Amino acid sequence: MKAPIRYRPHHFLCSLGFEGKGYSPDFTANMTAIVMGRLRVQDGESARIVVVTEADDICTPCPSRRGNSCESAGKIEALDAAHAKALRLNEGDELSWGEALDRMRALPDTILDDICGPCQWRGFGMCTAALKRLKSL
Repeated sequence: MKAPIRYRPHHFLCSLGFEGKGYSPDFTANMTAIVMGRLRVQDGESARIVVVTEADDICTPCPSRRGNSCESAGKIEALDAAHAKALRLNEGDELSWGEALDRMRALPDTILDDICGPCQWRGFGMCTAALKRLKSL
């Protein structure tokens, strides 16, 4: 059995909207391995995720990573707090990707305007489109 994926709260929606773009080639390859290799595969909904409040498995090769933190720590902590509240996540929670999808599916349609405000990727619309697709299933 694979170890649970360590996720910051805001990475749940980032993984939902991921389209193969990232901050660097190493970051993109790592996120592709996690999202496409563990979550978006047959039986991916059973993948286990543990919620953390520091650098996680997505952050590992990020060029902005500084130890267990980020050079944009204030912005990232605000994103994590907003996503944790919206998705009802607490540090140490363990859930399946399927359970995470159910929580994302239950979000109000316009919530990304509130919880993703400072995210530089929000303007591209990937997460909005992905959430809309998820809700239509």
